[in-house]
Amino acid sequence: MQSISRLFDIPYYQLETYNLEKAMVTKYEGEWLATSTREYVDRATAISRALLRLGVQKDDKIAMISMTNRTEWSIMDTGILQVGCQNVPIYPTISEVDYAYILNHSESIYCFVSCREVLEKVRSIQKEVPTLKEIYSFDRIEGCKHWSELLKLGEDTSNQEEVEARKGEVRPEDLATLIYTSGTTGRPKGVMLTHNNIVSNVLATKERVPFEFGAVSLSFLPVCHIFERMVLYLYQYCGISVYYAEGLDKISDNLKEVRPNVMTVVPRLLEKVYDSIISKGSGLSGVKKGLFFWAVELGLKYEPYGGNGWWYEKKLGLARKLIFSKWQEALGGNLEIMVSGSAALQPRLARVFAAAGIPVMEGYGLTETSPVISVNDQRNRGWKIGSVGKVIEAVEVKIASDGEILCKGPNVMVGYYKQPDRTAEVIDKDGYFHTGDIGEFDAEGFLRITDRKKEMFKTSGGKYVAPQLLENRLKQSRFIEQVMVVGEGEKMPAALIQPNFEFLFEWAKRHDMDLGGYGEAVVNSEVVERFEKEVEEANAQFAKWEKVKQFRLTPDIWSVDDGHLTPTMKLKRKVIKEKYLELYNDIYGH
Repeated sequence: MQSISRLFDIPYYQLETYNLEKAMVTKYEGEWLATSTREYVDRATAISRALLRLGVQKDDKIAMISMTNRTEWSIMDTGILQVGCQNVPIYPTISEVDYAYILNHSESIYCFVSCREVLEKVRSIQKEVPTLKEIYSFDRIEGCKHWSELLKLGEDTSNQEEVEARKGEVRPEDLATLIYTSGTTGRPKGVMLTHNNIVSNVLATKERVPFEFGAVSLSFLPVCHIFERMVLYLYQYCGISVYYAEGLDKISDNLKEVRPNVMTVVPRLLEKVYDSIISKGSGLSGVKKGLFFWAVELGLKYEPYGGNGWWYEKKLGLARKLIFSKWQEALGGNLEIMVSGSAALQPRLARVFAAAGIPVMEGYGLTETSPVISVNDQRNRGWKIGSVGKVIEAVEVKIASDGEILCKGPNVMVGYYKQPDRTAEVIDKDGYFHTGDIGEFDAEGFLRITDRKKEMFKTSGGKYVAPQLLENRLKQSRFIEQVMVVGEGEKMPAALIQPNFEFLFEWAKRHDMDLGGYGEAVVNSEVVERFEKEVEEANAQFAKWEKVKQFRLTPDIWSVDDGHLTPTMKLKRKVIKEKYLELYNDIYGH
């Protein structure tokens, strides 16, 4: 096997090296169905033959929009890439307007959808996309072509030589995908990533993660995001069976059925898992409850590599036996490692999950960097809680004079599709990509992210405030689901807070309070008083000018659908401020 230089080389490498019986497994109508490496490669090649029969040319764009991760996605991906085309994955939850924009901007000629819901959204804008020839679906939907029609069309192997010729023409520096970032402002930008961009990231990340042949993974983060997609290629390269979860709502069932050794996570999921565990612990009584919270307190003080000394380790051993083993069981019982990305991981979560024997390795990167720039590695003392690890091989990072993290390497995108001006704004003449994040290296070479450059603001007193630091601390409260710190040009920082309504109503029930609906709850004086305590506690670790002096509770759940959040769950600050302008003006007396 020649060295891996293009993404579609990876399945062939897996076939030659591991030849898995269960390369990919998806649940259909209640049953897990496995696809072997051989079947995966054969079907992807059938797709390539079918695409050529449909007249697909090199550099044509083919869109994929799937509500869940599934085997079909990976087969299509490889089939598309082998013929020199580009895969354009689209977030399923964005608006129809954005669907139309991305399909038009990318000039996609085919679109593959997962289900009826996505199909209806695409159909509603189909007339606005002149390049779109046909829609295929993975689910069987009446009146829509099924993707298996392509497998059928590709059964005839008479044009295999043409497929081989096309594969041979694909060079590592050729474009593999356009990923439209869900910008917190304005239109999505099409990030151009080459085969080499992503392959280099797969190979460098492999050196940092203890992924072993024969392990089982559970994949549920959206594969349209480069983080999960790169990890899927990495699983394939390492000979790991990939089970595709049915969706976030079924994650706890799937964990128990699949019993994975490894999975990728985002901090929000870990927060929810932690909160639900704590909630169960709160329902215990007597000695059991005492033991539970003793273990949690112990876990929150965890230091890697026995940093707390032998007596702590002794107590930890007991806590693992009595309490934490049940946490592991709830997550399937075999989970050895989780890799976290996409947002800052609260150190308390990193500590408590590591204490429970399920360490979380936090990494850092952006869509534009394919994505990994740095990642923690438990081995060889390469792990430090509160950091995003050390920079990966062949990637260079320097900190600009204003604290911004600049990155250069084979993982940095070619640019934004059809937007040379936007590209020039972020890639300087020396080839450094300007991440927009503020960070620093410690003495041991671990990278820490301190804030988003664009999100830092100055109060009217001229003091700089880093909102993310405050927000991450405030979100440690079980009462707080989402929070946005405001105050640019104002006399002090303040916050708009979306309560964790589930927990809030539970708390009210325990205190025999009737809060009515969400609208009444957020103005209830006892509720506001309780939130004051939470804010005060969070403020304790910040300087006087950084403290949140006032806050208002919002009566809605902040969501992607309602425009508060991007598909990757980042705050759309401008939108949130506009939505709650009355509350904002009330805080500052405008």
